[in-house]
Amino acid sequence: MSDIASRGYAHPDKLVSTDWVAAHLDDPNVRIVESNEDPLLYASGHIPGAVQIDWVSDLNDPLRRDYLDAPRFEQLMSRVGIAPETLVVFYGDKNNWWACYALWVFQLFGHTNTRVMDGGRLKWEQEGRPLTREVPTYPPTVYKAQPRNDSVIRAFRDDVMRHINANKPLVDVRSPAEYTGEKLHMEGYPNEGALRGGHIPGAKNVPWGRAVNPHDGTFKTAEELRAIYEQEQGLKPDDDVIAYCRIGERSSHTWFVLSYLLGYPNVRNYDGSWTEWGNLVGVPIEK
Repeated sequence: MSDIASRGYAHPDKLVSTDWVAAHLDDPNVRIVESNEDPLLYASGHIPGAVQIDWVSDLNDPLRRDYLDAPRFEQLMSRVGIAPETLVVFYGDKNNWWACYALWVFQLFGHTNTRVMDGGRLKWEQEGRPLTREVPTYPPTVYKAQPRNDSVIRAFRDDVMRHINANKPLVDVRSPAEYTGEKLHMEGYPNEGALRGGHIPGAKNVPWGRAVNPHDGTFKTAEELRAIYEQEQGLKPDDDVIAYCRIGERSSHTWFVLSYLLGYPNVRNYDGSWTEWGNLVGVPIEK
């Protein structure tokens, strides 16, 4: 039994180990995708054969605050050599923040044949595995995106308001200082436009980083995760949960944990998050 399989996850197949990735570097049915906060990391060295998908330039619309549309997603998939049947394995910096974010966006377009490399860049580098600066090229594919139904895994501000009124659980995955309103942004980061500090009424504060082991970026066991989310915060597997952070990247990581590692069937990511909620006129906040 592999280490991942022994951790008690609801869907252990959504994670792969660094050993697995190393054994599938030349597998034509697998595409390794690096997605980072720092766009310079990929150029400095990446897993051989991995393509880069940038969360700003590739996944977001250049004008609207929204994701790319279906034609642009299809063009992106063709450019990086991903077919509808391709198994896509994501990894990146920040303990796979942006890897989970990219996976979440892929799921909006119906590409669910996806995995996350447990431990991300950190674990790969710690193990002394090969990195290259060579940028691979793959034959273009013909990709047809499935019709989007964002409501399954994505929450909008009106959904959040209904959630508050129904006393349903929200998880604020930011730092305690952001949650209390002491800070408007993450430590060491610029303020991304939020005018007010605090949190959405009723939200529980579970910083996203508690779900990973800090020494190597791997995910904690299901038992450890249940202790955090269920025993400490009172969540239940059948809850209708909305997670949020600042712009949706950290909360996509928690969405992945709750949805796939603990198997919660009703989890949505509010990607508008505090950058939107903290600027809305007339909405309630708590400090």
